[in-house]
Amino acid sequence: MKVTRAQADENKARIIDVASQLFRQHGFDGIGIVDVMKQAGLTHGGFYGNFKSKEDLAARASEHAFDTSRELWHSFDGRKPDEALAAIIGTYVSARHRDNPQSGCALTALAPDAARQNDGVRAVFGRAIRSYLAMLSGLVPGRTAAARRKRALATLSEMVGAVILARAADDPALSDEILEATLAHLLPAKGRPAA
Repeated sequence: MKVTRAQADENKARIIDVASQLFRQHGFDGIGIVDVMKQAGLTHGGFYGNFKSKEDLAARASEHAFDTSRELWHSFDGRKPDEALAAIIGTYVSARHRDNPQSGCALTALAPDAARQNDGVRAVFGRAIRSYLAMLSGLVPGRTAAARRKRALATLSEMVGAVILARAADDPALSDEILEATLAHLLPAKGRPAA
């Protein structure tokens, strides 16, 4: 039975969504095409009709994950800059984000893997980092654009690093301590979001 164009587009979107979650959960090398297609409810035979390679899927799935994260960050746009920044940091440096890599930011789940991927995947990560920096630069304090960019670079690095370290810690108390210390550093008490 021939698949309609609309159904083919829906299938491709489902594959990208499933792969995005599975890659963030297991890493690029921790999940195979057969597993992605099975989770998407499709046979692996249809993979190459939609993607050139696993690397092509990895790039598209990463872009999808970053689009989702950017949408969340943009949901705070109507707030004052300091409130939006506090909301972004509070959401990002959280137990919920730490405990759900499959639905969190691809930077925290896949950055070390991305460094070993092809140029297509690395380009997606580079664009996402620049996009995050542009958003944060508009929210962090600073007298000049250069000062705000420097502050945004440090803020993003600390946010991503905190989540990665909190996930890696073998002790739940240490993991929580990493998140709490980072929040205290990035958000002095008056700027801290309500839990």
